[in-house]
Amino acid sequence: MSKFNAWLHKQAPTRDSFERSRFLRPFAQRVFHPALWRFTRRSVPRGVALGLLVGIFLLIPGVQIAGVALLALPFRANIPIGAAMTFLSMPATTPFILFGSIYVGESVLRLNNGSGRFYELIETAAPLSAWGDYVWNEAPLALVQGIAGLAIISIVMAAVGYFISAWFWRWRISAKWRRRSKSLLSGR
Repeated sequence: MSKFNAWLHKQAPTRDSFERSRFLRPFAQRVFHPALWRFTRRSVPRGVALGLLVGIFLLIPGVQIAGVALLALPFRANIPIGAAMTFLSMPATTPFILFGSIYVGESVLRLNNGSGRFYELIETAAPLSAWGDYVWNEAPLALVQGIAGLAIISIVMAAVGYFISAWFWRWRISAKWRRRSKSLLSGR
């Protein structure tokens, strides 16, 4: 676990990098409040949830971290953890997230089969008029389904991340207390 902590510490943006950001400068006094940078049993799960929510839903690297920093203010979430969690939506995972969001959106909303029609147009080498018809009539509904799927996935992942990190935090603290009590009992 120490290698992961060292890697996370190295990859996570620092407070100084946030202070240099021209986008965050207007909010600097609120964003750099010490409570948002402490690792507590409440702020860490909130940071994990916000990082997953924003990181999966936005999928725009520069906007993700700024979004987490701004949303951390009202939720009193840990900013470094939230920013680190946005790195889960990296170029290697983004296609899976997008395909999953299309699948979930089409399964939940059932407005049309936009992705099926898209693949059909590609396979049949459809003329430009068929593509135009698709773009004006079917693609907007497919886009709505994709966005809805992305929202559903990001909300579910945020909830799962929150509960897993809260459980892990409590498990780790209880393990420390057990080791401490064992060492006190053996030292007597």
